[in-house]
Amino acid sequence: MKMFTSSDSVLMLIDHQVGTMKLIQNIPFEVVKRNTLALAKAAKVLGVPIVLTTGTETKFQGPLLPEFEELFPEEYAARIQRGGIVNTWNDLEFRGAVEQTRRRNLIMAGATTDVCVMPPAISARQDGYQVQVVLDASGSPYEYSEEAARRRMVQEGVVLTATNTMIAELAQDWSRPEGGEVLQIMKNEVLPKVF
Repeated sequence: MKMFTSSDSVLMLIDHQVGTMKLIQNIPFEVVKRNTLALAKAAKVLGVPIVLTTGTETKFQGPLLPEFEELFPEEYAARIQRGGIVNTWNDLEFRGAVEQTRRRNLIMAGATTDVCVMPPAISARQDGYQVQVVLDASGSPYEYSEEAARRRMVQEGVVLTATNTMIAELAQDWSRPEGGEVLQIMKNEVLPKVF
């Protein structure tokens, strides 16, 4: 698999909803939230399209995290509100939004890895897309369901990665005009305990 770049990738954030996020137990909520928002901020700075989607917002899943509407108002307004389709790749509106970007490298994260991310990651791979799943911007209710989802994705050719690795891969060159801003996102939000 070739390295992803900001000019050939699209970021798909799946079901980072107030209720669904509570299901994540294998990684701290604040870590997933911080990494998800940092990933989206970096994507925005680098010109990577962002496609947001939610499951049924009126049920226990609830709305997207409120930070999305504040930080990404256009993407929030354009979010794909699925009626209950589990595999987002099977939702024609969602898939259409991804296809409209004309990008074949898909970056996925979501709540939860085992139910919300694994099916579309595998389906997209089977349809010939390159897929990377950002594990620390995702999570599952149980460690064994997370591990099983990871194994299935890897068997299908999905690449597993982390937020800082994905951001660096997209940036490719810290001296580019956006490099300083992306480095600040990494320093302040992804790696705050290091600095």
